Amino acid sequence: MGRSTGRAVTITSIAAEAGVSVPTVSRVLNGRSDVAPQTRERIERLLREHDYRKPARRGTRAGLVDLVFNDLDSPWALEIVRGVEEVAHGSGAGTVVSAVHGRGSDRRQWLENLRDRATDAVILVMSDLDSELGAELARLHVPAVVIDPAGNPAMDVPTIGATNWSGAVAATEHLVMLGHERIAHVSGPPGLWCSRGRLDGYRAGLAEGGLEVRPELVVAGDFDYLSGFEAGTTLLRLPQPPTAVFAASDHMAMGVYEAVRKAGRRVPDDVSVVGFDDLPEAQWASPPLTTVRQPLAQMGRMAAQVALRMVDGETVQTPRVELATELVVRESAIRA
Repeated sequence: MGRSTGRAVTITSIAAEAGVSVPTVSRVLNGRSDVAPQTRERIERLLREHDYRKPARRGTRAGLVDLVFNDLDSPWALEIVRGVEEVAHGSGAGTVVSAVHGRGSDRRQWLENLRDRATDAVILVMSDLDSELGAELARLHVPAVVIDPAGNPAMDVPTIGATNWSGAVAATEHLVMLGHERIAHVSGPPGLWCSRGRLDGYRAGLAEGGLEVRPELVVAGDFDYLSGFEAGTTLLRLPQPPTAVFAASDHMAMGVYEAVRKAGRRVPDDVSVVGFDDLPEAQWASPPLTTVRQPLAQMGRMAAQVALRMVDGETVQTPRVELATELVVRESAIRA
C-alpha cells in the first residue's frame, strides 16, 4: 500500500526524496532509457510507494499539435497542413508534422518522440486509430481526431471527412449529361473508405443516367500519378475504349492525361477527364481540369478546432463530420 503523508505527491517531491533532479524523474515517467539502472529502480520504488499517478493534461495546453500522415508526398497533404496550422497558430500552438509511411518502425519512433515531450492533441490523416495506439494516447491523456479515416477507427474518436459519394455522383452525372455512355472510373485503393465512397457514387451516377456498370471500365489505382497513367493506358487499349474517365483523384487524372497523350489522342477532344480533390495545379493543367473540390484545408481547420476543444474538456457532440464537396467545371470534359 502506498504511503500517505497528507501532502500532494509531485514530481518535485519524488525528485527530492530520491536525491535526483526533476528532469530525471520525468525521464523515468516517460520511459526514457537514459537513466542509470540503480537510479531508475530507486525512483520507480518511490513512485510505487507514494502511489504516484501522472496527472491528466486535459484543460491545459502544451503548445503543440501533432499532425501525422501515412505519406507527405502530395499537395493534398499540404492543404491539410495549411488548415491545421492556421487554427493551431491562432490558438498559440505549434504544429509538429510527421509521416509514418505505413511502417510499424516509423510509428514506434513517432510514439517514442511523443512520450518524450508534451502535445495537446494528435490528428491522424488517412489512417486508423487502432486499439494499441488509442490505448497509448489515452495513457498519455492526448485526445485524437482522424481525418479521412481509412476505415472505421477501433476507438471512439471524432472523424472528419468529405462527401465522397455525392461528389462522385456529381462527377459521373456531369459526364452522363454531356452524352457519354462509356464512362470509365479509375478508383483509389479498395481498402479506403473514400475510395469505396467514390466508386459507389460512380455506380450510382451511372444508374441515375440509365447506364450499366461495365467491369472492364473500372480500374484500381493508388491515388498517384503513375497509377493513373497505367490505368489510363489499360483503358485506352480496350477494343472499345471509354470516351470519358472519372478518376478518383486529381493526381490520377493527370496520369490519365499523359496516357491519352501517349496514345496519340487529346483531352477533351477524344477523351473527357474529371478528377477529384481540386488541388491547386488542377486549374493550371492543360486543359484545366474539371474536378470535385474536396475542402481539404477546411477539413484540417475543423480537425484542429475539434481537437483543441477536447483539450479544454469539451464533449464532441458530432463524432463523424462530412464536409460538402463541389463539382468545379473547367475545360477537360466536353460533349461526346
